Amino acid sequence: MDTKTVFMAFFIINTLVSCAYPCLGQEDVDDKPLVNPGDFDTLDALSPASQEYNIYMLENLPPKYKTYLGTCADKMGPSGISECNEDVLREILTNKPVSRECCLMVVRAGKECYMEIRKFMFRLYQLKRFASQVSFKSNEVWNRCSAEVESPSSSHDHTILLS
Repeated sequence: MDTKTVFMAFFIINTLVSCAYPCLGQEDVDDKPLVNPGDFDTLDALSPASQEYNIYMLENLPPKYKTYLGTCADKMGPSGISECNEDVLREILTNKPVSRECCLMVVRAGKECYMEIRKFMFRLYQLKRFASQVSFKSNEVWNRCSAEVESPSSSHDHTILLS
């Protein structure tokens, strides 16, 4: 057998194993926060250039998309959209779980809206460096919140908080 054949066989076997067992090829990122909790509050520090980047990005979003994001934000409710969004970012970046009330707002918005708001937020200058790493964690937050809100033991609280 020549070297090319051995390499090809190794590559194919490696690919098949990593597809069958994706966790073997990945570092365990669930436990490691992307940002140290003490550094979270410094993420919103913006230079004039980064502010210009965000303004330019916002101005160049299609009007329909801006309207859609606004509708999604409205679905979460006016009483804490910014606080809840910050809490969700904190959970995604530092692994600090959001409150039950925030989970209710997230679930009320719906998964599509929740994920679109996350995508948008990670386009902002101060967060874009994490964009490639947060898809899994964003989904994890959604799954945790929807499971918590939909659990039978919480249905009484759910009704009260959503009314």
